[in-house]
Amino acid sequence: MTILSRRGLLAGAMTLPCLPALDVSALAQNFPSKPIRWIAPFAAGGNYDLTSRLVGEAMGRRLGQTVIVDNRPGAGGIVGAEAAANAPADGYTVVMGSFSVLFVAPYLAGKPSMVPLFAPVSLLSTVPMILVGKPGGRFADIKAALAEAKAKPGTVSIGHAGNGTTNHIAILRLQVNEGVQFNIIPYKGSGPGLNDLMAGQIDFYMDQLTTSLPHIKSGKLVGMLAMSPDRVPQLPDMPSLKDIGSKPFDGGTTAGLLARAETPKPILETLNGAVAGALREKAVADKIAELGGVARPSTMAEFAAYMKDQEASVSELVKSGLLKPE
Repeated sequence: MTILSRRGLLAGAMTLPCLPALDVSALAQNFPSKPIRWIAPFAAGGNYDLTSRLVGEAMGRRLGQTVIVDNRPGAGGIVGAEAAANAPADGYTVVMGSFSVLFVAPYLAGKPSMVPLFAPVSLLSTVPMILVGKPGGRFADIKAALAEAKAKPGTVSIGHAGNGTTNHIAILRLQVNEGVQFNIIPYKGSGPGLNDLMAGQIDFYMDQLTTSLPHIKSGKLVGMLAMSPDRVPQLPDMPSLKDIGSKPFDGGTTAGLLARAETPKPILETLNGAVAGALREKAVADKIAELGGVARPSTMAEFAAYMKDQEASVSELVKSGLLKPE
């Protein structure tokens, strides 16, 4: 499966026969007239998969059509995104994606950004990112750790789930904002990293709330810092970036729903209404909260603004050489 370049997409669009406005309008009025394929670019059973099925089912009820979740895992989400990029731009194929999937993963693989290939439909959810430590560890609080990292660069170790992940990006942004240097250690997923943390092999681990929360509740780990402007409801005593006087940013794993960039706007608006409406259903929002996330219904413009903000912040990491292809 090949990824379509932006130039190729534009060239292809220029060779297509121009559809009368009436045809586009009629297409939008009849949309959807068949099931919609929702691509989840990660394996079944994970957060992406569960959120896709939950929101897709509620979205389908609102549209009067079945939403079929199609898991296409591989290459950090690139495989699923490519499948969506190569589907017709008719609104019948959508993909759950994030800035990490569309920009960071391709960049690290030496491929162009996939952001221009898609139109934002709506944000879906954010899973908070937190820094966790071991009870009785070297540092009583995060301020002590930051002071050590500034005085003795590279002596404070922080693990993450792999280069280019949201976890990794959050560490880099904290490092830049605080003017410190951590000893950053990549792992192949949260499991091995958390095991090393609990064994005292590293000082901290940057993790999604969903993975670490059970360990915090059992007393095996302690929440050190929420990578967000405000505290997370599940751990109200854990400080936020704002609390410690650090430049605030949203380091959580935020995902949204996207369609091909050339999809007619009326169809995108129909999809947005169905998705945003589904996310506002109490049962859906409550289930997302159970998964450790926060429902994020949005307009298309709000999703586009979020992606632009992410591109600006990550581009700075690229320019500085902190984030580079493997």
